[in-house]
Amino acid sequence: MARGYNLHANGIRQHLLHYAGDGPQMLLIPGITSPAITWGFIAERLAEKFDVHVLDVRGRGLSEAGDLDYSLDAMAKDALAVIDGAGLDKPIILGHSMGARNAIRAARMNGDAMSGLILVDPPVSGPGRREYPSQWAWYEESIIAATKGCSGDDMRAFCPTWTDDQVALRAEWLHTCQLGAIRTTYDGFHTDDIHADLPHIKLPMRLLKAGDAPVIGEDDITEIKTLAPDIDVKIVQGAGHMIPWDNLDGFLDAVMDFNASA
Repeated sequence: MARGYNLHANGIRQHLLHYAGDGPQMLLIPGITSPAITWGFIAERLAEKFDVHVLDVRGRGLSEAGDLDYSLDAMAKDALAVIDGAGLDKPIILGHSMGARNAIRAARMNGDAMSGLILVDPPVSGPGRREYPSQWAWYEESIIAATKGCSGDDMRAFCPTWTDDQVALRAEWLHTCQLGAIRTTYDGFHTDDIHADLPHIKLPMRLLKAGDAPVIGEDDITEIKTLAPDIDVKIVQGAGHMIPWDNLDGFLDAVMDFNASA
């Protein structure tokens, strides 16, 4: 059973879900439109190996929203403040998509606060780089539909490969993703340079690439390995960008043996 809790960190209310486990602590930072609860079915499995705390990123889920700073730097500072405020002891940070970019920036700000990074299919767009492959209209239209009120069947138009439970959960929670916050993050995919952060990070790192998604290409992996030579790369086959939604067992196989002390 998950235990939800709130704390005041980096000037706002931060909400997390705790899936207790006996292993190393993990702070899980979801992607651009994924409130913490939508990672519940994954966190339950991760808790077999890790003590998992899943963050509702500002402007999403039950964390504070409204007229806030939604920049990458603000979200990275949130992660560091949550680690301190929740009394976490150098957790592993697992970040998916936007969450992986948040983790990279947080690690550059203060790598001593964490023990390692698992970066799950982070967007590699940025200044002078190709655009992020998902178009803004997909996010905007699905959030507007959820804000008005929609069913899982309605949400399937946006997530056609997901199970009934997965689309129902997204339909239930997507309205908590503040449209302006999502827009700022989406724009930041194209203006924030996470590649410049990578050479400054001296932590154990693992990169997970979705085998069936265009977010990260072979040339991108080559560049990332040039910037962070010790990074471990795993490809999860049979999965799109939302890797555990498509191939949960493959995702777990690529994560569960991560050892930050190795």
